Formats: sequence, C-alpha cells, structure tokens
Amino acid sequence: MWETAVLVGGPADGVQVRVADRPLVLQVTLPCPVEGTAGELTVEALHVYRRKGGQPPLRYGFDPASP
Repeated sequence: MWETAVLVGGPADGVQVRVADRPLVLQVTLPCPVEGTAGELTVEALHVYRRKGGQPPLRYGFDPASP
C-alpha cells in the first residue's frame, strides 16, 4: 500500500514522498561538487530520516546524528 509521507527538518524539510509499507528509515542524498581530476567519481551527502509515529499524515524526522 502506497501512501504520502512528509519529511520534517534537515535539507529535505517539507518534501512529500510516496512510500510503501511504512519503512522505518528513509535516506536522502544530495550531490556534492567534485574538484580537480576526479574522473567519473561522484560524491553524495547522505541524510537520514526516521519515521515518527503512525498517525496520518505519515511523517519522517531528520536525524542529525546519523552519518
């Protein structure tokens, strides 16, 4: 069953996503610019959002302690 969830806090604050089966954790990645001769190397910042409660609307809160 798909449902809409709202991300709260962090870099994706207010973003709405569709999730199935209410996962405990969502990961958001943002690309980081690479300088110099990196070739095909890419770097992304990882941000973790954890499910908060189960009442509609489904919400995921930013976890600043995660990697």
